[in-house]
Amino acid sequence: MTFAGIGLHVFIALFFAVHVIRSGQPMYWLIILFIFPLFGSVVYFFAIYLPNFRLNHRARRVVAAAAKVLDPQREIREAQAAFEEMPTAQNQIRLAEAQLELGLSEAAAKNFEACLKGPFLSSLEIRFGAARAFVECQRYREAIVHLEAIQNIDQAFRLEAVSLLLARSYAGEGRDAEARARFESVVARYGTFEARAEYAIWALAIGDTATAARLQAEIDQITKRWSPQARVLNAATMHRLNAVLELSGKRF
Repeated sequence: MTFAGIGLHVFIALFFAVHVIRSGQPMYWLIILFIFPLFGSVVYFFAIYLPNFRLNHRARRVVAAAAKVLDPQREIREAQAAFEEMPTAQNQIRLAEAQLELGLSEAAAKNFEACLKGPFLSSLEIRFGAARAFVECQRYREAIVHLEAIQNIDQAFRLEAVSLLLARSYAGEGRDAEARARFESVVARYGTFEARAEYAIWALAIGDTATAARLQAEIDQITKRWSPQARVLNAATMHRLNAVLELSGKRF
């Protein structure tokens, strides 16, 4: 593909050249990009641009988490104001997300449900938000309806998160065999801190101290390697786990 006689690869090289200057990269990258525009762009993308993009994404998440600690009401104030000024579905979804983050799960569930109409009826993201809200306000049966609907439509959609919410919902409904199977599956497949922590919380709740002790040992190995940013991002789940440990009087 060409634009006025200039190849697309040259425009890509120019894009990366601007990134070189703005991000303060060594100037030899400009030479590489302009002498070998196609090859140089590919190398620059994988060596510099992509790692920096991922780093910046993580940094934004940490900044957002820190901002919530400093002013937890800010997002819900802004979301409420936006919805009152313009009551669109998009603004209602934003308000529901803010309510859920602040622990107002009943209000969040109501707003997510209200958005599952009209053009957003088939939105898996909104249905997922509704399921999260129902889990948090312990309306597990309604959460299961949404989560199973998501899996019937697209089994690959947010697979870890949906499976973990299903495990918590089955647990809340007293469907212990299904809950354990789900928890075991998520831990085996993903091995994340969140999966192990949620499984440990449930195990302690039903008095399965052996499983909880095993999971706690694995969690300790994970958290030893955490960066300060990881501790910030996982603070809420860690707080819930510690609260259950204190309540049960267990120290593994």
